[in-house]
Amino acid sequence: MRCPYCQSEDTQVKDSRPAEDGAAIRRRRVCPDCGGRFTTFERVQLRDLVVTKKSGRRTPFDRDKLDRSVQTALRKRQIDPQRVERMISGIVRQLESSGESEVSSSTIGRLVMEGLKNIDEVAYVRFASVYQDFQKAEDFEGFLREMDRQD
Repeated sequence: MRCPYCQSEDTQVKDSRPAEDGAAIRRRRVCPDCGGRFTTFERVQLRDLVVTKKSGRRTPFDRDKLDRSVQTALRKRQIDPQRVERMISGIVRQLESSGESEVSSSTIGRLVMEGLKNIDEVAYVRFASVYQDFQKAEDFEGFLREMDRQD
C-alpha cells in the first residue's frame, strides 16, 4: 500500500481488526520512510459493477461516490456513522448479489432513498430533491404531501 504522505511503496501494517460488522478489515499502517500513520479498509468485492446513467453513459461503480452523496444528504444531521456505514454496505451487498454486472443509477438512487427514509427524514428529502430533480418549491410540497400519505 502506497503512503498517502510521501508516496513510498513500503508501508507496514501495525494493527488489523474486523470492521463494518465483519464485512471489512481495518488496517492501521505506518510508513517507515516518513513515519506517517494512516488507516485502510479492505472489503470483499464480489464483482465489478457498472452503473448505467440516465444519459446511457456507463461508469464503474464507486462506493466512495455513493458514500459522499449519502454524507451530503446527512450533512449537519446527528446520525450514528456506524448506522450509515451499515446502510451503505447493505446497498453495496444488494447490488453485488443481484447477479447483474450492470445496475442503473435509478436503482441505486431508489435503494439510497429507502435507506435514508429509515434513518433520517430530512436527509431523505434532501436526497430526493436531487435524485428526483426538484425545480420549484411546489416539487417539495408535493413530495412532502406524498410522504405524509404514506405514513
